[in-house]
Amino acid sequence: MRVYISVDMEGLAGVALREQVSRHLGARQYHDGRRLLMAEVNAAVAGAFDGGASDVIVHDNHGSSMNMQIEQLDPRAHVYMGNLPYPRHAILEPDVDLFFCVGYHAAQGTMHAFRDHTVSSSRWSDVWLNGLAIGELGLSAACAGVYGVPVGLVVGDDKVCAEARALLGEEVEVVAVKTGLGRHAAKLLPVAEQHAGIRDAAKRAVRRVEAFSPLVIAPPYELCLQYTSPEFADAHACDGVNCWRRDGTTICFKGDNLIELAGRM
Repeated sequence: MRVYISVDMEGLAGVALREQVSRHLGARQYHDGRRLLMAEVNAAVAGAFDGGASDVIVHDNHGSSMNMQIEQLDPRAHVYMGNLPYPRHAILEPDVDLFFCVGYHAAQGTMHAFRDHTVSSSRWSDVWLNGLAIGELGLSAACAGVYGVPVGLVVGDDKVCAEARALLGEEVEVVAVKTGLGRHAAKLLPVAEQHAGIRDAAKRAVRRVEAFSPLVIAPPYELCLQYTSPEFADAHACDGVNCWRRDGTTICFKGDNLIELAGRM
């Protein structure tokens, strides 16, 4: 049993400030965010092994992909970090059995969600895949679904957990580690208790792997991205066939390979 854990930071237990998830905004607060990141990742890793996993892969999927304090990672796991030559939502080892989304946040525009956005807070607005409005969770799940890998665990605020249940079904394990009150506010729960809950949920997910179904969206794919400004859409050279401009801020891509399309966005 191989488990792949995609890790973000906005949905971490104990995180309520944007400075905690950005190396550029506050060194002291970001250091605190990295500490919380490692504790949460290790809880998910430990739970996966408790449930019977033979191998656990962690993918640092936040911002620069250089957020983890590698010396603190559970030594049984290994990790992908850095400027990798793959779309950020792709599984880098597709020969896995189960996918976890830890520290995730809700899609752009979700009411009262903490740090809601889809990939870029400043550039991206909405994303549609074959007409389905999705956020980062949906992009990750769909890319995993290309390889037949289901999402078994989603950890974040209550809003992304509701998004997970609506998109992936009631069977998916979710851990709401805080309540989103607004884009820059959250009601936090005791961190140690949340880490224990994550470990338990990860253990259950591995043991219940047969209960989960991958999010499979059949090709051909139409992936549309709405930017926050026409300036960003202007940067695309569209051929009118495989890439076209739907309106002033929306660019659409067409193709049979979802991973390749995700890399063009």
